[in-house]
Amino acid sequence: MAKASARKKSPAKRARLVSSRTVYRGPVFWVTTDHVEEPGGVRARRDLIHHSGSVVVLAVDDSGKTLRVLLERQYRHAAGDFLWELPAGRIDPGEHELQAARRELLEETGYTAAKWKRILKFYASPGFVAETMSVFLATGLRAGEAQPEEDEIIYKRLVPLPAAVRMVMGGTIRDAKTISSVLWLDHVSRTGAKQLTTRK
Repeated sequence: MAKASARKKSPAKRARLVSSRTVYRGPVFWVTTDHVEEPGGVRARRDLIHHSGSVVVLAVDDSGKTLRVLLERQYRHAAGDFLWELPAGRIDPGEHELQAARRELLEETGYTAAKWKRILKFYASPGFVAETMSVFLATGLRAGEAQPEEDEIIYKRLVPLPAAVRMVMGGTIRDAKTISSVLWLDHVSRTGAKQLTTRK
């Protein structure tokens, strides 16, 4: 039997949208009920949360022997608790990712950075949330005055990378974007990978 005939037919790369209805629209996200035919022929109803996308800032003080990560602590109603996180926020309409990252870092922490590099991009929760998160490594930090929004009460701290890793492994840091970014930084710092090289 020829190899070509032995191979299974690969499924289509995208679903076919049969119908879509917006059931909620708010200032941050909107929700649709979609009926789709997915790759492989599966027909299903999918309720999706749509979002313009977010940026995450892995702000690193690299001026000393030990890297320090800028972490925030703020109350999150969905979690019902205070969480340690990296600075982050949504991308405003017409705004580029890097612009949003610079803005969020300044607004939430008062810091600016001399060098920036996008290091990760992922889906926050692809089962039902159509939101991407882009993580930017920011170095050459300079402190300034924060400009938080009215509903934001944010505490910030520069944490040595080994301590941040212990916070992840011990369950003190429970935020997914922060966990993935801190572990990325720990990996590349240990292996001496070129990813730590940033650009202006």
